[in-house]
Amino acid sequence: MAHLLDLKTHHDARGNLTVINDIEKELPFKVKRVFYIYGVDQSLRGGHRHKTTYQAAICLNGSCVISNHNGAKQEAFLLDDPGKCLILEPKDWHVMSNFSENSVLLVFASESFDANDYIYDKYL
Repeated sequence: MAHLLDLKTHHDARGNLTVINDIEKELPFKVKRVFYIYGVDQSLRGGHRHKTTYQAAICLNGSCVISNHNGAKQEAFLLDDPGKCLILEPKDWHVMSNFSENSVLLVFASESFDANDYIYDKYL
């Protein structure tokens, strides 16, 4: 099931610094691909799950909502803090929506892009 991680963040008078020290220890997978989504209008993004790919999503600027269904449970996650990281498992059918103006969603993926890894059918 999808779940949130709190990333280590240091705060002082100069601002904030969020760190992923050893990406392969903090994330539950080896990162093979990184992408980011920005300039989104009121469109929905995602609308799929994967056969093998795990993902970690961080909204670096602004906010968005990731709605998730794993076949048994449906949840919505508000990503509005760059210290929050949402882990999506392959079985997690997800949709990204409600992007605020100037939002930037960073995603780490466990696999390189493969169109055959995508499952677009929703759970019933």
